[in-house]
Amino acid sequence: MQTSSQTQVKIINADPSALGLFGLAIVTLVASSQKLGLTTGLSYAIPWAIFLGACAQLFACIQDSKRNNTFGTTAFGAFAFFWFAMAGNWMIKMGVFGTALASDVDGKQLGFAFAGYLVFVLFMTIGAMETHKVLFIIFCLIDLLFLGLTFDAFGVAPHIFHTLAAYAEMGIGIVSLYGTGALVLNTHFGKTFLPIGKPFGIFKDHN
Repeated sequence: MQTSSQTQVKIINADPSALGLFGLAIVTLVASSQKLGLTTGLSYAIPWAIFLGACAQLFACIQDSKRNNTFGTTAFGAFAFFWFAMAGNWMIKMGVFGTALASDVDGKQLGFAFAGYLVFVLFMTIGAMETHKVLFIIFCLIDLLFLGLTFDAFGVAPHIFHTLAAYAEMGIGIVSLYGTGALVLNTHFGKTFLPIGKPFGIFKDHN
């Protein structure tokens, strides 16, 4: 008589949040430098939007999905496709796909997309409150970024809101770099090497 036995293998995936935040950090630093007038043109911004803003965050999205992390999957996935879209928009505006597309650009269409993302990130900011405080700060800055982008795209006080978006985006890059370093070193050393702040504990009990 034969007996069958089953062996269960548990596959543990590394937390991809640090890589996702790194991708966000680099692309926002590059993009904000152009908004602030520290650099000119978008030609060099496009590769960073595709490979860091989009691909790195898409990888983090897929890995978070394997870890059954709905929040991380949704956040990284939404921003990955945002940067794919922005790279495409920039290339259309620059005439890469021909003059017909470039001449038919209406910036207000971006305004509707930015407004949709603004609503989305407001929801995600609430979720970030129960992750850690560095992520909450990043999402607060993202809220300001999309607020600025939305009103700028619709032509409402463009100088004010363009400036708001630029400084918020630079802040996102700086805080995301800190978050990247903290997540990597805290995990690597197995202790709090760089503080990221405990969850607020308002909507979720962490005890």
